[in-house]
Amino acid sequence: MIIVSAALIAYVVLGLAYWALMAYGVVRIARGVPRLGELHVPHPPGWPKLSVIVPACNEADKIEPALRTLLAEDYPGLEIIVIDDRSTDSTGEIIDRAAAGDARVKAIHIKELPAGWLGKVHALQRGVEAAGGDFLLLTDADIHFRPGTLRRAVAYAEAERLDHLAALPDLWPTHRALDAGLAAFIRQFLVFTRAWKVSDPASAAFIGVGAFNLLRRAALEKTPGLEWLRLEPADDAGVGLMMKRAGARCGVAAAFDCLGLHWYRTLGEAARGAEKGYASVMNFSAARGIASALAALALEMAPILALVPLLFESVRPIGYAGIGIFALDVLAAAAMASWAGWGKFIPALTSPLFSPIGTALMIRVAILGWRRGGIVWRGTLYPTELLREGKRVKIF
Repeated sequence: MIIVSAALIAYVVLGLAYWALMAYGVVRIARGVPRLGELHVPHPPGWPKLSVIVPACNEADKIEPALRTLLAEDYPGLEIIVIDDRSTDSTGEIIDRAAAGDARVKAIHIKELPAGWLGKVHALQRGVEAAGGDFLLLTDADIHFRPGTLRRAVAYAEAERLDHLAALPDLWPTHRALDAGLAAFIRQFLVFTRAWKVSDPASAAFIGVGAFNLLRRAALEKTPGLEWLRLEPADDAGVGLMMKRAGARCGVAAAFDCLGLHWYRTLGEAARGAEKGYASVMNFSAARGIASALAALALEMAPILALVPLLFESVRPIGYAGIGIFALDVLAAAAMASWAGWGKFIPALTSPLFSPIGTALMIRVAILGWRRGGIVWRGTLYPTELLREGKRVKIF
């Protein structure tokens, strides 16, 4: 009984520490990361030329409606470069139609992937080479823009003299389990990357977002360039790391009222999308990945499991601490919802209930990565040995 009590006490202490960190981090994020849609910044004296770079691979079911929202932007001197990265569906035809119908759109078609590059990073590099803007926006092919977003983002970057602005999009709801899992992932990602410290030049904290990485060209040219990230699966975060290392002024904003997407519509899509995690999160170790997934499961479920001792008189006092863990979960969910919108409260609050699903997905990723000896992305197998050479980012 003493051993059981000691184990429960250790678990509750770890759970309290973890959820205290989560609650603290989310509160700092809610206070320290501005909402782009609520900012009132003056227009610059002149609008710098902006090039939007959109890589796309087999996005026929998503790109057309998303691209329409981008074409509805009235930013002066806008250039939109859309790259068809070896698509086997009708993505290329959709891009060509957009280019034929709007002079601002330039289509690039990639037929072969050069050795030593990830497909998306190579597509971004081709877009950067073709771009003529003073600012470059790297964005994904499924991102929907609210009118005025580009003006607002560039005006904010100019007012704050930012060289890199990462903007967080709204993740549209799908179903309960997936929404809760995404809420947990976003919470962990923002807390562990210390998003509230990104704008501090003295901090090493960095962040990058595939939906919206706005770069000042002059600052980008002081970095090693996208070639430095040619084999980095976490290329979006890598952009933030590269800019911060080069001394760029960096910032992050919540763009929930400006950008949106269905990140994943089904658990199957989420499972396939998570496969890059073998490189970016697990650092090519199945054993470490599985151990980390199980440890995260235990910590994420602490608001529920730490209440179980309340059912047994002999260990009931330990369960009282579990009430504290549950309270921290509520605090973290409320802080997240006050920042991201109250529609996110239930997914954030209930994320511990659905954490076993996320753990199962990550264990699947670990096993697949080990069996394949690497990751499959955009139809190409990238061996572990090759990816290790180009690894730049450690997210967690």
